[in-house]
Amino acid sequence: MRKIIGIGETILDIIFKNEQPTAAVPGGSVFNGIISLGRLGLNVGMITETGNDKVGGIIKRFMKDNGVDDSAVCMYSDGRTAISLAYLNDKNDAEYTFYKDYPKARLDVEWPTIEKDDIIMMGSYFVLNPVLRDKTKEFLDYARKQGAFIYYDINFRSTHANEAIKLYSTILENFEYADIVRGSTEDFYNMFGISDPEKAYRQEVSFYCKRMLCTDADGDIRLFSPTATKHYKVNKIETVSTIGAGDNFNAGCVYGIVKNHVMRDDLDTLDEAIWDDIVRTGQDLAAQVCQSFNNSISKQFAEQYKTNI
Repeated sequence: MRKIIGIGETILDIIFKNEQPTAAVPGGSVFNGIISLGRLGLNVGMITETGNDKVGGIIKRFMKDNGVDDSAVCMYSDGRTAISLAYLNDKNDAEYTFYKDYPKARLDVEWPTIEKDDIIMMGSYFVLNPVLRDKTKEFLDYARKQGAFIYYDINFRSTHANEAIKLYSTILENFEYADIVRGSTEDFYNMFGISDPEKAYRQEVSFYCKRMLCTDADGDIRLFSPTATKHYKVNKIETVSTIGAGDNFNAGCVYGIVKNHVMRDDLDTLDEAIWDDIVRTGQDLAAQVCQSFNNSISKQFAEQYKTNI
């Protein structure tokens, strides 16, 4: 079965509502999507790092319980697993405070075997971080050489906006690795000072990657590709927490790619109806995760949603 490999951080999210802790859930932007794809029965693994501590143990068990290969998880002893405090506002959007204690030696793992058209999901500051860049670039070079399909979720938070100029060349390099770029209007504003998706695509992305999806919280989704340029309406729903919404939109898009047997060589001629299904699947998973404090889709939803692929 085609493999899906995530590369990104893992963290324990402690979620607060009305100043009271309501849940503690293993998370991380790519991690959340990989967990959902594991629950959907796909062949998934994760390249990441945790401390050799109780929180790291919780995360490793969580991965195994959800069918995620943890053989490329670096467990370090001279540091602690990262924790975030996520404070939900009246709209159930989160504001984060992070606590991190990483060792000097990072991501000391053997890369998983990658074959043509395996899917790599990457994103967030993890694949921009100068401390990790040599290692992440080594993996991306290997994945590209093998003919992997690379899905890049920008996920560039406002806390890093002051680093945008310094990271600009790395951001563009990631676009060049990617077969699909997914970002939010907030991401593009934090990186480039551009909030218009079409302008961001034309000026910053299209030269490096021809396919871009842009989300806008509960606003329209925009698709830019050689075969289709479209708006997709987003249905309004009652939310419990929006943590993981974008991450699971990514997971749904990847599930749609696998379900429709889309290979890397198909992308420049991809039928509009298949794009519609990929985006719809992304919307389905994002909507489901917003209806609980979980960072990934529920196992019950996954069982009902699975298709024979």
